[in-house]
Amino acid sequence: MSDEQTDTGTGWPQPAGPVRPGGPAGEPDPRPDAPDPDELSPLAPQGPGQPSEDEPAAEPGVEPVDDGATVDLSAVSRSPEPVAGSDGLAEPVEESAAPVVAGRSRWSAAGVMIAALLALLGFTLVVQLKTTSTDPTLGATRQEDLVRILSDLDARENRLQQDIRALEDSQRQLRSGEQGRQAALDEATRRADELGILAGTLPAVGPGLTVQFDAGVKPISANRVLDAVQELRGAGAEAMQISGGDRATVRIIASTYFLDGDNGSLMVEGRRLSGPYTITVIGDPATMRTALNIPGGVVASVRGDGGNVTFGEREVAEVSALHVPIKLEHARPVS
Repeated sequence: MSDEQTDTGTGWPQPAGPVRPGGPAGEPDPRPDAPDPDELSPLAPQGPGQPSEDEPAAEPGVEPVDDGATVDLSAVSRSPEPVAGSDGLAEPVEESAAPVVAGRSRWSAAGVMIAALLALLGFTLVVQLKTTSTDPTLGATRQEDLVRILSDLDARENRLQQDIRALEDSQRQLRSGEQGRQAALDEATRRADELGILAGTLPAVGPGLTVQFDAGVKPISANRVLDAVQELRGAGAEAMQISGGDRATVRIIASTYFLDGDNGSLMVEGRRLSGPYTITVIGDPATMRTALNIPGGVVASVRGDGGNVTFGEREVAEVSALHVPIKLEHARPVS
């Protein structure tokens, strides 16, 4: 062995020369693709594809060109690799469109959410407008009730209009001098006559009825006569008087009272009357007769005691008995 080679124990002769990095104790790098140590030296000249210290490094995906221009390899579309088909011919493989579909799904979900929110907002506004513009009282009323209320209001308006016209006519008559004074006098006379008939101080005539009570086993009691008077008043009687068998007559007014007397007699306003008793009344004969003949009424009660009641209609019934005017001690008219 010469001086220029030394045995390293690996079977590889160590050539003489400078020691190269990459192996232990200056052994050369045994890898076939190992770079030349001279190329790793900072003083080694740069190759055409390696940037110098003064030039910037090329961007990833960009391949340098000899004329100084750069080409973006990422912009170049790749051709699909052929795949063997069933007929043995190569068929191109299409790229997957999954990212596009996923993006469209995401945009569709967002659009649906926005549309739902807008619809909810519109519905809320419509409900609020209807709530504020609707009367809660009339909104809950049925159509039939509304029609009835309107009809009642129209009828009331008509009645009020008639009353207004009547009052206006009375006012014009009262303000028209002599005619007004005469109208006022006539009105006062009419009211005085009505009050005189009701108070029993004036006689009265008109269509009416006579009712005669005949006693049976039991005498006609004061309660039976009082019930008859009340029924006649309820049926529209305007004037009444009662007569006894002895032709004694007493005018019946609001304050008239009835008591049972001796031997089946009857006390009316402190005056004794004997039977049979006859009540003469002015009013509608048919209405008053029906009121006395109701089941369980006056006629049925008298007949139940063994007595009898007879009626006589009069085209002109006369109530001539008068009542002494009552002198008021406490009541005064309101001025």
